[in-house]
Amino acid sequence: MTDLRAQKKLAAAVAGVGISRVKIIQDYIDEVQGALTRDDVRKLINEGKIVILKKTGISGGRLKERKKKRSLKSEGRKAGSRKGKKGARANSKEMWVKRIRKIRAYLRWLRDHKVIDTHTYRELYLKAKGGNFKGVSDVRNILIQMGKLKGE
Repeated sequence: MTDLRAQKKLAAAVAGVGISRVKIIQDYIDEVQGALTRDDVRKLINEGKIVILKKTGISGGRLKERKKKRSLKSEGRKAGSRKGKKGARANSKEMWVKRIRKIRAYLRWLRDHKVIDTHTYRELYLKAKGGNFKGVSDVRNILIQMGKLKGE
């Protein structure tokens, strides 16, 4: 068997694919062996003597099945079916972390875009840390009351 590694590498580079996707047809091995330049290899690819295989993907079947199961799962989660307190169903610490991160990101954005000055930012940041705000909309309302934002 002849060594066609160099030609395979060239073909992969020309086609912009990995070496494993380059296949050389057995009938044209002699011609491919003579190809030494990128132009030669490009010509052989166009003639179909060197074949670039299609990219193999992954099946979406299992994903579809999982999505279907998940959609059915939500059916028994409505208000009438709930047992256990709100804190038992949703971890209060995780809820706090989500809420505080959103509020802090919003405050950072306001400060960086010169909507509020650093003094106001620090004041609101500390209030947020103390749990004064229910969410981002609450921060907006406070800013509107302070006259820092225009109400919509």
